[in-house]
Amino acid sequence: MAVAKEMMGCSLIQLSSFDTCNTATSFPFRLNQNQNRFLANPVLLPWKQRRVHLRRVAKVPIVAAVSENLIKIEPHRNDQSVKFKVRAAVTVRNKNREDFKETLMKHWDAFTDKIGRNVVLELISTEEDPKTKAPKKSRGAVLKDWSKKAKVKAERVHYTAEFTVDSNFGLPGAITVTNKHQQELFLESITIEGFACGPLHFPCNSWVQSNTDHPAKRIFFSNQPYLPNETPKGLRALREQDLKDIRGNGNGVRKLSDRIYDFDVYNDLGNPDKGVDFARPTLGGKQIPYPRRCRTGRLPTETDIQAESRVEKPMPMYVPRDEQFEELKQKTFSAGRLRAVLHNLLPQLKASISAYNRDINSFADVDDLYKEGLLKLGLQDEEMKNLPLPKMVTKIQESSQGLLKYEPPKVVSRDKFAWLRDDEFARQALAGVNPVNIERITVFPPVSKLDPEIYGPQESALKEEHIASQLNGMTVQQALEENKLYTVDYHDIYLPFLDKINALDGRKSYATRTIFFLTPNGTLKPIAIELSLPHTAPCSQSKSVVTPPVDATSYWIWQLAKAHVCSNDAGVHQLVNHWLRTHACMEPFILAAHRQLSAMHPIFKLLDPHMRYTLEINALARQSLINADGVIESCFTPGRYCMEMSAVAYRSHWRFDKEGLPADLIRRGIAVPDPTQPHGLKLLIEDYPYASDGLLIWNAIENWIRTYVNHYYPNSSLIHNDRELQCWYHESVYVGHADLSNEDWWPTLNTPDDLVSILTTIIWLASAQHAALNFGQYPYSGYVPNRPPLVRRLIPEENDPEYANFIADPQKYFLSTLPSLLQATKFMAVVDTLSTHSPDEEYLGERQQPSSWSGDAEIVEAFYRFAAEIREVEKEIEKRNGDRRLKNRCGAGVLPYELLAPSSGPGVTCRGVPNSVSI
Repeated sequence: MAVAKEMMGCSLIQLSSFDTCNTATSFPFRLNQNQNRFLANPVLLPWKQRRVHLRRVAKVPIVAAVSENLIKIEPHRNDQSVKFKVRAAVTVRNKNREDFKETLMKHWDAFTDKIGRNVVLELISTEEDPKTKAPKKSRGAVLKDWSKKAKVKAERVHYTAEFTVDSNFGLPGAITVTNKHQQELFLESITIEGFACGPLHFPCNSWVQSNTDHPAKRIFFSNQPYLPNETPKGLRALREQDLKDIRGNGNGVRKLSDRIYDFDVYNDLGNPDKGVDFARPTLGGKQIPYPRRCRTGRLPTETDIQAESRVEKPMPMYVPRDEQFEELKQKTFSAGRLRAVLHNLLPQLKASISAYNRDINSFADVDDLYKEGLLKLGLQDEEMKNLPLPKMVTKIQESSQGLLKYEPPKVVSRDKFAWLRDDEFARQALAGVNPVNIERITVFPPVSKLDPEIYGPQESALKEEHIASQLNGMTVQQALEENKLYTVDYHDIYLPFLDKINALDGRKSYATRTIFFLTPNGTLKPIAIELSLPHTAPCSQSKSVVTPPVDATSYWIWQLAKAHVCSNDAGVHQLVNHWLRTHACMEPFILAAHRQLSAMHPIFKLLDPHMRYTLEINALARQSLINADGVIESCFTPGRYCMEMSAVAYRSHWRFDKEGLPADLIRRGIAVPDPTQPHGLKLLIEDYPYASDGLLIWNAIENWIRTYVNHYYPNSSLIHNDRELQCWYHESVYVGHADLSNEDWWPTLNTPDDLVSILTTIIWLASAQHAALNFGQYPYSGYVPNRPPLVRRLIPEENDPEYANFIADPQKYFLSTLPSLLQATKFMAVVDTLSTHSPDEEYLGERQQPSSWSGDAEIVEAFYRFAAEIREVEKEIEKRNGDRRLKNRCGAGVLPYELLAPSSGPGVTCRGVPNSVSI
């Protein structure tokens, strides 16, 4: 006891929560033989004294405090080492809501914990035993007071475990956990105190299954990053074992509790057992190339051995356990789904007994969705009471009328009729929900790249006389030379599918090209729309050109043409730019990262927040959005051919080397290289909000990644010799994107600059690119006339029977071209959910445990500098939105461009850049 008191009275050094330990401090005690007594190096500080309060960009989960009264020294009998005690502070996250089974199991676990069925921890040293060559291990220690705290209702419950280790133990670099309870537990973090270097952090954030389901011990590593060849000897075998566990063996049906990451093709979108109308081709393979998705291993369908059987709602789809939504996120998503159910269920019931499933007869019908809600549009109260609705739905309907109403979308919140104007139609090509398809025209007229023997002449119907009067006195050649002509061209992606689409019931489409002129005030003006149908005969008129109106008739024809352009745009936005480029194409990189990069790898630590929830949201999409007869097929013009169109875009247009923002802008001719500019680019449309704001974020991400990469890879040899890193990139390309793996455009991974470019592109896609394409969906598309996802009629020609109806009531004809009221409400419910931020969202510049996610103090400081730069970007965006010279984001009734403003609150905000593709 005297020795212990003297030790506790030694000079203490305050250490930050992210100070790291090295081999020089691996011995917590030194032997002073002259005084014939043990003296301690700085050993233990109360938790509050140890912490250095750093500026925060995210809430830091509470970490349990550790008592300082834990030192006990016992001389070893056979040598001069001593034993001393260290303590673990363990944070376990409770569920806010438990079902009856979970509550019962919790009580049972509390009981069995008393008789020895505990949660057991074991420390693993970074050093190996020189005799056995095995890692040094502590004896197992149990979490204390589990049964006493079983009834604690707090979100986080803190436990302790106490270890006795030798002074020659070294430093713990890993902890194994065995859960002998019956129920899984969510282990948030472990902090070890008692070593000379200060607290050691083990960020866990993982579900630990019962050993009755998963007998192997769970392995958690400290926050100290290691490249593979720098791994301490004591951790090498564990590093390999953990990766082996995560990869699995590629066989069997996955259980929901598994944490196995593997690849498969998209062969579960259809359900041939329900009939031929529900069969869909496999996406992925030589016939239809596509990225790979997470393997579930489900059995094949009865009628098609190549098709995987489906799991329908409300049964959950498999993703590795830690990829599933956390409770707060699930609650938000379920609330959105409930809202969607109410919006869809009630109209479908009404459609069977009323005239609710009808055309939109007037703009007042659309307005009433926001003013009155659905009930006032269909059934009266008495009829509603007689419906055989589930009691839950009826109760919600009676008590929460607000659930049955939509908030007015932002696009009509400032100017109700802005969507009708040509300037707003053009502005949305630069600052709307799909600002990534505008490109500069270098050759006029445009020329198709489709095979003329199959699809007819490649020449466009557009002629100089169609646009000459709209060029402010310029010739077409002058306009081309001065970079004044731009296009949104959907001709080649839609034309091959038009025969199939137009044969569907209630679906009609053209392949559109829209020509814009860049005016002197920096805005675009639409000057021509080309509408193409399949080439059926040598003399057939399959292409026509519509120009801005000069009278009443041409005004409505022009409005109908714009509606068809918007329908094309909505399809490409959802199927290609949003789903394919940010959801589907990210999944292989995420799967490979978990399979090939250890949790200790610095690149895994960098990517970790940018992979959150993506596998889960993609699985949910396969279950109810992109599946046969799912929401996407129901709501968008291409119908059952939606995913095939997405696959054609992947094969023909997707290139990873062009997915970064600067490369994409150059590819589209919107920017040219210019080393004198801040980002090395000159925008040819200066007032292009998506591009100008995006470059600010791109530059901030790139600066952060370059600092990070150069810290761990000061030379190229380290890149070459990092087998985990090389395996990650190789598997991402050759397995995850196997169908395009032989393309010569894939970047090499040989130098630090190569790695910076690859990582910046991935993080850009997961964060800013997805945000720009997703969170404006309801604000812009929620008002269906602005961006109809589906059109049901072609534009009538003078010899058509419908032409007389069009002339007699053009507004009614226009509205009958849009989705029906039922289709519109279903679509609105979906984009409302997709545009909603969860309260637990992490935004760019934020991450869980911001000061302890890495044990590298220099890197943590660099992250805070990145967070500060992101805050400056937000201030600059706010400043731009108040600049009256920027007419595409500021003006009377004009929506500010905030889709790339980094921060946001929960809900539909039309702003905010989450770290990952999480919705």
